Amino acid sequence: MASLGLNLDEQKAVDRFRKTVVEPSMTSLVILDFWAEWCGPCKALTPVLEKVAADYADKGVVLAKVNVDEDPFIAAQFQVRSIPTVYALFQGQPVADLTQARTETQLKGILDQLLAKLPIGTGEAPVQDIAPLLAMGEEVLAGGDAERAGAIFAQIVEIDPASGPAYGGLVRALLAAGGTEEAEQVLAALPPELAADAEVARARAALELARNRPDDGALAALQAAACAPGNMDARLAYAEAAFAAQDRDGAAGALLAMIGEDRAWNDGAAKAKLLQIFEAVGLEDPWVAAQRRKLSLLLFG
Repeated sequence: MASLGLNLDEQKAVDRFRKTVVEPSMTSLVILDFWAEWCGPCKALTPVLEKVAADYADKGVVLAKVNVDEDPFIAAQFQVRSIPTVYALFQGQPVADLTQARTETQLKGILDQLLAKLPIGTGEAPVQDIAPLLAMGEEVLAGGDAERAGAIFAQIVEIDPASGPAYGGLVRALLAAGGTEEAEQVLAALPPELAADAEVARARAALELARNRPDDGALAALQAAACAPGNMDARLAYAEAAFAAQDRDGAAGALLAMIGEDRAWNDGAAKAKLLQIFEAVGLEDPWVAAQRRKLSLLLFG
């Protein structure tokens, strides 16, 4: 679990989690129990979890507990919506949901299955499907929580340092949070084999568009200049600034208007800029699909 883009309390929570849960899970199977003092079912389950963990201690099983009132950020990362919630973790990653196992027999049955499959104590990492984590990062980013999305993508990078989509998502999340310099640093440190990755290329396009992000006053001045009749250079400058300021609707609207007025201006500069924005946002994004339909109507309608 990464601490990038977190406040001080969240960083402390992540550090505690690493020491008490992630680090032990490198060599052991951790039963992770999310609970609270006021939760009656949690108190009923605790003795069962403690007994099972004690019985399986010599097999590499340990118990860790997270109080959801004291560590709400950790609970949020695991999308805990009710308690008790119980997971089995190995090498920092959830490998089973134990929440429905409330008896000693049920818990031991699941643990036996896990221990038969996992390389406990060997140091060999299990193969993890990062697709659900990538989807979650994209969903959080699309919802406007750039800092949390950045933390999710940074976590995926730790899991799979060869994932282009993880690096691309991290860069776009940093840009959305205003971290242009941090995004540049991430791209500069990329493994060479990821240079041609499509998601990395998308992130580079987003960075190129975000480099000159203006303040509100400068953006307003550019918008005013763009209103002058026939001032295509000013309109292009405004479109670039608007996108850098996260106003992609304003940017696309300005560029589409330019294309409708004079698609050949400056060797098709407005269309080229619009296509660059499409690449930065992502060609599969619904917003891009809508703007492409508008572009097609201008060009062929």
